Amino acid sequence: MPSIILFDDSTLRAQLLPFTYTRPVATIRCGIDTILEKWTKWLSTTPSFLTQPYLQAGFPLETSDNNIFINGALCPDQTLIEAIENLPQETALYSAQKELLVVKTTSSEWNPESESTFSKVVYEGSFMMIRHIWDIFTYNGAQIQSDFTKLTSTRKSEPITDPFTRCYNPENIFIEPGANIKAAILNAENGPIYIGKNTTIQEGAAIQGPFAMGEGSIIAQNAKIRVNTSIGPYCKIGGEVGGSVIFGYSNKGHDGYLGNSVLGEWCNLGANTNNSNLKNDHTNVKLHSYVTGSLEDTGLQFCGLFMGDYSKAGISTMFNTGTVVGVNVNVYGAGFQAKHIPSFSWGGNAEGFMEYRFQKALTVATDTVSRRGIVFDQNKENVLREVFEQTQEQRLQEVKI
Repeated sequence: MPSIILFDDSTLRAQLLPFTYTRPVATIRCGIDTILEKWTKWLSTTPSFLTQPYLQAGFPLETSDNNIFINGALCPDQTLIEAIENLPQETALYSAQKELLVVKTTSSEWNPESESTFSKVVYEGSFMMIRHIWDIFTYNGAQIQSDFTKLTSTRKSEPITDPFTRCYNPENIFIEPGANIKAAILNAENGPIYIGKNTTIQEGAAIQGPFAMGEGSIIAQNAKIRVNTSIGPYCKIGGEVGGSVIFGYSNKGHDGYLGNSVLGEWCNLGANTNNSNLKNDHTNVKLHSYVTGSLEDTGLQFCGLFMGDYSKAGISTMFNTGTVVGVNVNVYGAGFQAKHIPSFSWGGNAEGFMEYRFQKALTVATDTVSRRGIVFDQNKENVLREVFEQTQEQRLQEVKI
């Protein structure tokens, strides 16, 4: 069996910040699974990573004399798998747009910045690749459907035994063992619903598919979950959520609206936090670009909040259409927040921002992770320290310190 390595394309990684500050591209969630989990299931082996040096300790690289390097932003499908299997040794597979998709080589020293000496093959089929942060939610519905088909084709769903839960199109609903569902509405007429292990859906929750819910997560009483939403493992979700992806271990436990948005891990939205996802004049939403440092046209009318890992919002925080919040931000206060809040910032638009002192941020992050029974190890600390240093110039330019 060849060694499978998911590599970070430097251009795509920059376009996928702030989420890729703290993780390789392939660990982004889109659909039911992360990209890593998709490849693991399709290839029946666990890939390793070729990523940034400061991330490599937590995401090791394992090579051999038979390697397949796959672009970490690329989502697998049957046609792609067949193209990879048929790819000759020492050959690179490119898209018609000249994007590097796959490299098959005996060399363990290859990296995406190497000068290419490989034979080139152009892949003519269609494929799905996460190139921008808004692709995470725009592609989410299609990826839920793809993952659902792969995950459930040879398995049988657990039954729903609660007499007060109403299901529409029940054959499109899959329940993992240990799920606890009480007096809920599950509507899978427009797409599948996947409920993970040991999850809880409380009384009065109404869920529309396509929808995915990861292991150990909780949906609160009377929550409204609209189409194309994915909730990763061990989240607590309440209020109204639509067209959004929450990576995992994050909380939106109370009322408030989250739409067309992406939250990383270890985030928390205070009670009555809301975001706008549509401008009053219906023009395209523009987002802060980490590549150019300016606003970039997404081409989308509906586009909400993007929040990096470990960031938190106080009660009744309001986020404007197309807001990007970095890693380890503590934001609060009256009025709409700035369209971009740099990593390790503390404050609000009305009160002003200051730098979130690293040691204090580290203490809070350690406590946040430890509460879930997970060890906040030296690797995690090193990653946050590197992100703090990398983003210092952003704070100097945009935050009063």
